[in-house]
Amino acid sequence: MIEFKILKKSKKSSARVGILKTPHGEVETPTLVPVATKAVIKTLTSEEVLATKTKITISNTFHLHLRPGDDVVKKAGGINKFMNLPVVTMTDSGGFQVFSLGFGRDMQVGKLLKYFTGKQKDVVALGSNSKDVKITPDGVHFSSPIDGRQLFIGPKESIKFQEKIGADIMYAFDECTPPLSTWEYTAKSIELTHKWAKICLDSKKTGQALYGIVQGSKFKDLREKSSKYIGSLDFDGYGIGGDLGESRKSMDDVLSWTIPNLNESKPRHMLGIGYLEDMEIIIKKGIDTFDCTVPTHFARRGIAFTSKGKLDLTKTIFLKDKNPLDKKCNCTTCANYTRSYICHLMKAGEITGMRLLTFHNLFYFNTYVEGIRQKIKDGKL
Repeated sequence: MIEFKILKKSKKSSARVGILKTPHGEVETPTLVPVATKAVIKTLTSEEVLATKTKITISNTFHLHLRPGDDVVKKAGGINKFMNLPVVTMTDSGGFQVFSLGFGRDMQVGKLLKYFTGKQKDVVALGSNSKDVKITPDGVHFSSPIDGRQLFIGPKESIKFQEKIGADIMYAFDECTPPLSTWEYTAKSIELTHKWAKICLDSKKTGQALYGIVQGSKFKDLREKSSKYIGSLDFDGYGIGGDLGESRKSMDDVLSWTIPNLNESKPRHMLGIGYLEDMEIIIKKGIDTFDCTVPTHFARRGIAFTSKGKLDLTKTIFLKDKNPLDKKCNCTTCANYTRSYICHLMKAGEITGMRLLTFHNLFYFNTYVEGIRQKIKDGKL
């Protein structure tokens, strides 16, 4: 099980500093949760992950079930031993794949329309079906993205897989709705998510913590309904999921409708959000943890986040630049390597370039959140 203690509440906002204690360690919140989809932070060793100040990760139940298999992870002693990474661990439920492999793929959209180019004329209405994912009252039928074989995951299966993987924190199985859903579709969807939430609680057999997930898309009445219902159940914490509308304003609204209905003494996690410009917004609303692929995903494409903004190290202009990525950063990448060298590596297609940028970006993001925590402690946020 987990223990969550609030150490300080802001007088200027709903931000708070806390400590999340688990069997595999503890983490001070608010904090970023780097994404270790397949039990790895891409390009980094576990020792390097620790050196980026990372204290918690989230892995993907669906992908680990496909490869190497949850039984393999269990026989290895659980995900912490499997990864050789002594940090707090989370596993998502597989519910996001309902969206990403279904309507997300069909319509080429993400959780926020503003950040993705999608076929915005397409609307998910009541009775709509994805080409590759079939949602039923009992669970979801998928085609494996690896070999095309038919798969099924429902709430009971999700909990069973997550218990074998053995993370400190599991999530209830849910449907993550696309941002182009109608009210009618979303209303039916949250009823399914609520039904599955109860089944997940009833199915859990281990001492692992289980978070319930609030859905409801961009609709105030549905977010309030979902947060009140999930908040009434005996979950150890809460995830705020689903699509978040068309802008950061809609994201802010969703949190305003949701958080007041959740037990203040339990941790709150925001699923799939974590751009630098999002962090203060969601932390001021009372979010404790949040996961995002931005620092690692962008690094593999040559982008470094710095105190002067983003740098695209694939551009030739940096080949003659002998400066570090960020003079204010004290990570090992900035201490030992120049923009010139990293630019060369990226242009040459060398994985070491991605590795150096991934290390820097994670260190930079974790340091950034560290600064936000300090602002709360100092009464500035």
